[in-house]
Amino acid sequence: MWQRKQTIFLGITAGCSILMIFFPIWTATDDGTYKVFYPPYLLTRTGSTDTATYFPYVWCGTLAVAAATLAIIEIGKFENRLLQLKMGALNSLVMTGALGVAVYFSNGLITSNPTPGSYGLGLYLPAVAMISNLIANRFIRSDEKLVRDSERIR
Repeated sequence: MWQRKQTIFLGITAGCSILMIFFPIWTATDDGTYKVFYPPYLLTRTGSTDTATYFPYVWCGTLAVAAATLAIIEIGKFENRLLQLKMGALNSLVMTGALGVAVYFSNGLITSNPTPGSYGLGLYLPAVAMISNLIANRFIRSDEKLVRDSERIR
């Protein structure tokens, strides 16, 4: 199972989706206020007081966990390539949603904050996961074509 190329790329997809949760998407500092947007919450630190705002930022973390879960389940379905392709398409939609929500919330924070801040690694990891998921789907499709061609010869 792990010797297949698409399984390696699906592992990269799951890993990037999980790592997205632990890295900040956006950070800014202004007038003693430090703001960090992680996928599950927005952390605002003023002096020694930390305030975490979960809603609506939790949607970004939820979609990242869903994408990682779909990729792990997709690895286990290596015997049913058509189901793998369908799950890969669904996972692409979920990752697109995670990336879209992250960009939407970070741009909203940029416009509401006096200093623009900077993007973090958490914004780029879903893009890497989407690319590796597309590569995995391409390899799954080529395996399915190879099996169909070999069955036709018999």
